[in-house]
Amino acid sequence: MSKGQFITFEGGEGAGKSTQLKRLVERLRNGGREVVATREPGGSPGAESIRELVLKGNADRWSPVTETLLMYAARRDHIERVIRPALARGAWVVCDRFADSTRAYQGAAGGTDPKLISALESHILETTRPDVTLIFDLPVSVGLERAHARAGAEMRFESKGLEFHERLRASFLAIAKAEPERCAVIDAAGSLDEVESKVWAAVWGLLSVHD
Repeated sequence: MSKGQFITFEGGEGAGKSTQLKRLVERLRNGGREVVATREPGGSPGAESIRELVLKGNADRWSPVTETLLMYAARRDHIERVIRPALARGAWVVCDRFADSTRAYQGAAGGTDPKLISALESHILETTRPDVTLIFDLPVSVGLERAHARAGAEMRFESKGLEFHERLRASFLAIAKAEPERCAVIDAAGSLDEVESKVWAAVWGLLSVHD
């Protein structure tokens, strides 16, 4: 395919998204494609500044509505400065989290009105939507154990409690069920090589639907 493709990685904490994203990017680049690897919140200088505000501090630092607005401020800058220009020149964009994370974290798990999130999606994303979304799934207890093992400064969401993360997992699975033409659930419990194989098969399986 010569046109740019937009692939997003989603899922709860500790599911191994970042590791598998690096593997997919390397594989795509080895195939001769220009690939932009990026992340949310962040991905552009302005959005990275907002990331510092959102991901650090106490669990109750921001209300879910405030988080939603911050996430979408960061997302708009990221779209304008990184994602759209890359897709316009035919590059592939592979992004660690995107709009589905706001639906799940601030919406279903946090309690922000889905109508607000839907309105922001419409106005901020416009036509910039993922072609493929991979949702990495793990039992919550396993994911949190992994996340705490790699603990760094950005632990604000990991500290929100078990019930929050159970709602989060259920929301991601519901998104995948509602949009099977875009989303694939990846069982993240296997070895790195096993999960990589599932990622590769899912990407090409979903892209063939749009071909």
